[in-house]
Amino acid sequence: MRIIIAGAGEVGTHLAKLLVHENVETTLIDENQERLATLSDKYDLMLHQGSPTSVKDLKEVQADKADLFIAVTPYESVNMTSCMLANSLGAKSTLARIDNYEYLQEKNKTFFEQLGVNHFIYPEMLAGREIAESLKTSWLRQYLSFCNGVMVLAACEVPDHAVILNKPFKTGYFDHDKYRVVAIRRKADTIIPSGPDEIKANDLVYFITTPQNLDFVREQAGKESYQIKSVMFMGGSRIVREAIYCLPPGIDKTILERDREKCNYLADKFDHVLIINSDVRNVEILKEEGIHDTDAFVAATSNTEANILACLAAKHFGVKKAIAEVENIEYIKLAESLGIDTVINKKIIAASYIYQITLDADVLDVRNLVGLDAEVIEFKAKEKSKITSSKIKDLRLPHNVNIGGIVRDSTGYVVNGNTQIMPGDHVIVFCPASQIRKIETFFH
Repeated sequence: MRIIIAGAGEVGTHLAKLLVHENVETTLIDENQERLATLSDKYDLMLHQGSPTSVKDLKEVQADKADLFIAVTPYESVNMTSCMLANSLGAKSTLARIDNYEYLQEKNKTFFEQLGVNHFIYPEMLAGREIAESLKTSWLRQYLSFCNGVMVLAACEVPDHAVILNKPFKTGYFDHDKYRVVAIRRKADTIIPSGPDEIKANDLVYFITTPQNLDFVREQAGKESYQIKSVMFMGGSRIVREAIYCLPPGIDKTILERDREKCNYLADKFDHVLIINSDVRNVEILKEEGIHDTDAFVAATSNTEANILACLAAKHFGVKKAIAEVENIEYIKLAESLGIDTVINKKIIAASYIYQITLDADVLDVRNLVGLDAEVIEFKAKEKSKITSSKIKDLRLPHNVNIGGIVRDSTGYVVNGNTQIMPGDHVIVFCPASQIRKIETFFH
């Protein structure tokens, strides 16, 4: 497969790194030579300084031979134009990063395909949805749903009194149908658990389970649940707006925004949201606006440092759950180590979504787990594919691959070694990014 990526920002470079590790022929084009220079010595990428809206430059990177042309610059108009040009030159498929929800509507799909744009990615919408999902379950660090919520991936930090501590997996303690531990993060290390491994205090543990068994997971993990009835948002960014659209009406929502014109815009958008014109970076303002009585605090401005500091202030005032949008990927682990409950990075989310388009198997979803060297992928098992040929324990899966659950006829099941995957099953697989192409062959 030949892929051209226009835009060497964090979305483009993160995606390029994923593809290069799997020996996918990847070309990165950007007008900024400094951005390209930082990649030239580290990665086996074809780099081209030029404009993605220049026919000359697109011809030089051989857009006519691209299987997929991806435009992820910060500018929607540039992305749309470059996709149209690449399509006209002969690119087989195109994808544009956008910031207009209207483009995603099904009624407009044929119109844009005729123009030469086959796929869209709206990172702010995806990030907003993840924030909303995270707010649904207070005690979890991360919550991802699959197959319309039939199966969930739940992650939480395990305290020193949890009953699941210090029990080797080979003892059979975890051999039941209520949940499956698919990964553990211990400090900076990612562990895909096998026989001798154990869960230790303060590990971040990832469970695959069904919504019906989520309370059992909580009890086993030694966590307490509380209902989130009120949320305070720092800033009125597109991410915040998308999160509010996804939240149920029973939650009280407050937005603190320092730009008066944006406050007026937000007031027109939301009837049942309290909009306050104030600078949330002022700690006294937080106290005046009732931070002590707020259940959750979300900081999703474009300023990573401000988001982290505001979340730390909110935790200091007793807020139960703090969520920060961390733009700088290198700050993610720092933010988590400081006690911020959930960290969101829209660029990683977007890159994972785009990545699934590059896979050959029937992939329904790919999610990158922030701060963890792993991805969770939802495959659909095909007739006569290798994954359906034997019980899971006899499949000889690649190293560090963990199948967590399946959805069959709209019902979720936690798997074990004796599970036989059937054609049509939705299969939730957990593995490092480097193993995705290997596990993909089992689903052809």
